Amino acid sequence: MFGEGKFKHSVPDPTGEELETFQTVRIRLESTHVEAGDEHEKESMVVIHHKIGKEVHEEMKRELECEISERIVNLEALQKIAGCGQLDGEFRALVWKLLLGYLPPEKDAWERELASNRSRYAELKKELLINPSESCREEDEKMSSSEQQVGLLCRHEISNGDHPLNMGKTSIWCRYFKDAEILEQIDRDLPRTHPDMKFFSGDSSLGKSNQKAMKDILFLFAKLNPAIGYVQGMNEVLAPLYFVCRTDFDEQNAPNVEADCFACFVRLMFDSVNHFCQQLDNSSMGIHSTLHHLSELLRANDQELWQHLMITCKLNPQFYAFRWITLLLTQEFDFDCIIRLWDSLLSNPLGVQELLLRVCCAMLLYLRHELLTGDFTSNLKLLQHYPRVDLERLLNLAHHITPIHVGRHI
Repeated sequence: MFGEGKFKHSVPDPTGEELETFQTVRIRLESTHVEAGDEHEKESMVVIHHKIGKEVHEEMKRELECEISERIVNLEALQKIAGCGQLDGEFRALVWKLLLGYLPPEKDAWERELASNRSRYAELKKELLINPSESCREEDEKMSSSEQQVGLLCRHEISNGDHPLNMGKTSIWCRYFKDAEILEQIDRDLPRTHPDMKFFSGDSSLGKSNQKAMKDILFLFAKLNPAIGYVQGMNEVLAPLYFVCRTDFDEQNAPNVEADCFACFVRLMFDSVNHFCQQLDNSSMGIHSTLHHLSELLRANDQELWQHLMITCKLNPQFYAFRWITLLLTQEFDFDCIIRLWDSLLSNPLGVQELLLRVCCAMLLYLRHELLTGDFTSNLKLLQHYPRVDLERLLNLAHHITPIHVGRHI
């Protein structure tokens, strides 16, 4: 569970428009196997995995296989392999689960941990995905069965809690209508999630199945964290995780993709959720503090560029980096680049947020020449529509950025 807070964000855009940043959903657990008609989609998923990052050297692949085969997995070794772009797609789902702490390093505990988490997720769905009509029908059947056993014929009374017009806090219908509001928000966002990819598009059976699973994950997260709820943009953060879990090369995990992805999503959000919470905006844990830290990071590494952007152009990081940070850069790069970037973010020993800020700073340094010759309008447009770049060069630049010491962990 997370702390107090509300979760709706709007960011002022200097061009006069309002940039909304986030808002909720639900689903049913179904088979995640790819149907015969979607075989070409399965092939395209494999292609995406193989085009991610640099070409994996056979030596690195053997080293990764060796590390994973050990009784106790060396997480530092996995971090090194994933961070340098040498993570073979065949092992990505397993490695991400390890890096996120969903799986412990001890291999003997994997089966037990997976069974426990998956069982817990199934119970959560049964408890939180409510259908008042179904609940009332089941209750009626129980009453009828009991009455038949004693030979009684009784007229059933409808309790206040069973009535759709009852808005009391304990009413199952009241809960249902509140949940429907969350689901409506999620339903608006999911079709916008990488609409160019059939994997996420609702047009195919595969896309519909994936949207249903993502909907349940986001809805359950919102229900379990009512102080945060669902915020627009969480669907974008979920997408890379779900893709990697869904395209796991180990088919034994296929029936449990949704449960595994939910657990990974919760762990990822734990490190990022404060940026979604408007009540925390001006606190030391909020987005404004993080944006200020990014500004100071740029200042420490390139005083001239910082002065041009902040003093001359008056281009505050809030105008372009708000989305970068809250959505973990999922809107700035092609999908295969996002997966490669997350290999590094998840493998950073100091946490996702620490490397994320260095990457954001590197994104500014990478475009140094263009930014120094641009004005407010041209630079804003450039940074809000970040161009295609050499990702490995960008990450190398990020790793060489001089960090600054702050009084809090990010």
